[in-house]
Amino acid sequence: MRGREDYFQRLQQLDPLDDHYEIYRFMVGYEFPWEMQRSLEVALMRTFCVPSISALLDKTGEFQHRPQKRYDDTGLIVAEIAKWGYESDRGSQALQRMNAIHGRFKISNEDFLYVLSTFIYEPIRWNARFGWRLMSETERLASFYFWREVGKRMHIQDIPETSPELERYNRDYEAQYFRYSDTNRRIGEATCELFLSWFPAILRSPLQSSIYTLLDDAVLEACGFPEVSPQKRSRLERLLKLRAKLVRFLPPRQQPDFFTDSHLRSYPSGYQISELGPPSVGKPSSER
Repeated sequence: MRGREDYFQRLQQLDPLDDHYEIYRFMVGYEFPWEMQRSLEVALMRTFCVPSISALLDKTGEFQHRPQKRYDDTGLIVAEIAKWGYESDRGSQALQRMNAIHGRFKISNEDFLYVLSTFIYEPIRWNARFGWRLMSETERLASFYFWREVGKRMHIQDIPETSPELERYNRDYEAQYFRYSDTNRRIGEATCELFLSWFPAILRSPLQSSIYTLLDDAVLEACGFPEVSPQKRSRLERLLKLRAKLVRFLPPRQQPDFFTDSHLRSYPSGYQISELGPPSVGKPSSER
């Protein structure tokens, strides 16, 4: 595409239901790759606020012992589906791998549906606050239809037929199930330590408070994190909004920037989809 105007002209001709994959792929790989990655990290933190979810994650030990691999595996599975589509060979392999990983555990349909909803609404909410432009209604609906189809292939039941219904479920679920537990705190702290490990040691202390600043009070309370002053929150929001203004002046991206296209700390020499997730998944019980 020659430029951003070309994309918008093309977008106006697309249907968010019939063309949701094409729209969502362009959003993730070209229009909002950095924003999508950051917002999904916030979505990840929100899932830790539910004791039934954090207890399962705590029990596996993946976040404590292999946090980088756990992060990379999740990002790669999501990116494979977003980049190639859930009906492609690679997308289908990623879905099968994800289902195999989840199939080892007893996870409620409620929890599955909530996690699915965070993949839709946290990027939309981040975009509304810090996007270099607002997502169109077509893009927001395409995101809903894309993840609804993924959810069906994950065998999630009772997925609402409309986006407002699912967003209402997302809000109601958080109001009912967000509460503090020690497993929330342990998983949340392990993930924050992972984020900080990507930076030089001298920057980690100020950056830790920045991570907390990106989280709302409900998440801070459920994970046992310290409160954030309104002044710190306001300063970080101004910086992110300044970044958004600067990005508007950049030329349109000519090459995709999916998570699969980035340097992977866990897989410096490349990866196979069958390698993603805990090493015991897919092996005979005698090898586990």
